[in-house]
Amino acid sequence: MAATTTTLHPQFRPPVRAPRRLRQSPSSSCSSFARARTCAPVQASAASASAPAQREATTAGVPWGCEIESLESAASLERWLVDSGLPEQRLAIQRVDVGERGLVALKNIRKGEKLLFVPPSLVITADSEWSRPEVGDVMKRNSVPDWPLIATYLISEASLGDSSRWSSYIAALPRQPYSLLYWTRAELDTYLVASPIRERAIQRITDVIGTYNDLRDRIFSKHSDLFPKEVYNMETFLWSFGILFSRLVRLPSMDGRVALVPWADMLNHSPEVETFLDYDKSSKGIVFTTDRSYQPDVFISYGKKSNGELLLSYGFVPKEGTNPNDSVELLVSLDKSDNCYKEKLQALKRNGLSESESFPLRVTGWPVELMAYAFLVVSPPDMSQHFEEMAVAASNKSSSKPGFGYPELEEQGGKGSPQVSMNAKQANRTLLLKQLARDLCISERRILYRTQYILRRRLRDMRGGELKALSLFNGLRKLFK
Repeated sequence: MAATTTTLHPQFRPPVRAPRRLRQSPSSSCSSFARARTCAPVQASAASASAPAQREATTAGVPWGCEIESLESAASLERWLVDSGLPEQRLAIQRVDVGERGLVALKNIRKGEKLLFVPPSLVITADSEWSRPEVGDVMKRNSVPDWPLIATYLISEASLGDSSRWSSYIAALPRQPYSLLYWTRAELDTYLVASPIRERAIQRITDVIGTYNDLRDRIFSKHSDLFPKEVYNMETFLWSFGILFSRLVRLPSMDGRVALVPWADMLNHSPEVETFLDYDKSSKGIVFTTDRSYQPDVFISYGKKSNGELLLSYGFVPKEGTNPNDSVELLVSLDKSDNCYKEKLQALKRNGLSESESFPLRVTGWPVELMAYAFLVVSPPDMSQHFEEMAVAASNKSSSKPGFGYPELEEQGGKGSPQVSMNAKQANRTLLLKQLARDLCISERRILYRTQYILRRRLRDMRGGELKALSLFNGLRKLFK
């Protein structure tokens, strides 16, 4: 250990008078909580069920990285990338309209052009070479999945400072990602009280804490010489997972491998853009093909995500009305007191559905799968011969009308909340995040109000003003035809 600690980041290097003792860095109290992780094979330690409530806000931050608007660190990153094999670029890092960094075009870019060409040698994946191979060997012997493996890799490389080949990249990463991982339970309850994203944020925090606790108990504590707690702690894992949630991409042409792509991760998102990053076999680099002309700001798509999903992972919400994928989840469930509960549940299970399902409601309408599921829920016993047909329609397995998505809504929405000023954004990112959370709740409430409006209008037009499952189902069948 004595031979390797000299290469650690300065904050983690041992003091002169105590060469065997690493200096403590502030640690978060949230490591006392974990719950079983649901999205990866790593198992979480069992503990209290109120992690976000017990976790205090993390303000100290990690000793590496930079402020998000730092152009100096971005320029250093560009110089290192060019020296390491990045081809000549038609893009440059500049401060963009949102007050942060982004890639802009140096000259007009036409539709259909390929840009970036980041070579695989400058991409971080689960197969990347560790600067400390003995650390990577332990992680791989324990079959750690890609996400926590890359998160640990990032911490390991960051702790080595200039000794890591990735030091310029890590220095250009934000010191504190714009992540809901840093929010306390009180903040989530206050600012996301009406949004389904609140539960997802709590679950995400729980998953990250559970993953760290499991790695600590199964691996770090048994190899404390390789994984000192001053380096591998809750604070550094919140940072690394915040980086992964906001920057990790999946590359379809590399068998779906997840990767951090320096330079490319400076591209900002636009909900109007459909192009994405992928590996190009002809040029042997990570590229994206433009789907429109650009000058000057250049954008890619982070995926067809709702405003809530964008806030959850990336810490921003598009301007109201600009995201065609904005939605709010609606949970629909069978009634266990229904006389046909068992028959309906069996029909759902045969088609891969459960007794409770969530469906997206959008400003422009709702999916026919939601309507089919809802019809099944309210159908009386004398419609039992149609239960299977409804379940098939709810699972999107119906062969008729496969391209039908959302019926048109005629109702016009009201005004949204005012946009946060640029000064507020530059002065305090935390205040902005809270304002964005409030804007998110207003947007989701607007979607629910519009849905409620159109449903009431349709029910009013029905004969007798009553909800008759047979009439509704006949209307649904016409949609499928």
